[in-house]
Amino acid sequence: MKILRNGSQPSKPGPADYFTGKVRIDAPFQATEPARVGGATVTFEPGARTAWHTHPLGQTLIVTQGRGWVQKWGHEVEEIHPGDIVWIPEGVKHWHGATSETAMTHIAIAESLNGSPVEWLEKVTDEQYPAKSA
Repeated sequence: MKILRNGSQPSKPGPADYFTGKVRIDAPFQATEPARVGGATVTFEPGARTAWHTHPLGQTLIVTQGRGWVQKWGHEVEEIHPGDIVWIPEGVKHWHGATSETAMTHIAIAESLNGSPVEWLEKVTDEQYPAKSA
């Protein structure tokens, strides 16, 4: 058994190659083989979001604070709230982040396949990102 104590890992900024706006990543975790699951708590300031991306084995998001948006390629943006659990199936192109006016925090969980839990794609443009909440 391994316990990662709260505050034992420094917060890190979301890499600019994969995120737009101010994003903080806390408490990243990765199980040891043969397990493949990993994740982190991610906080998006208003207007911040991921780039478009896919996951080879899917992804679970558990919203813990604020309001956010998630969008599947070719579909409308959906608002997400604390307590919501979002399942994104394997290979589905999507993005997620805060609304334009409210920060959002979620726990993101994904499994790795061939050593990688994610394939990053192009950034979400300002035209694709909603200007205001519906």
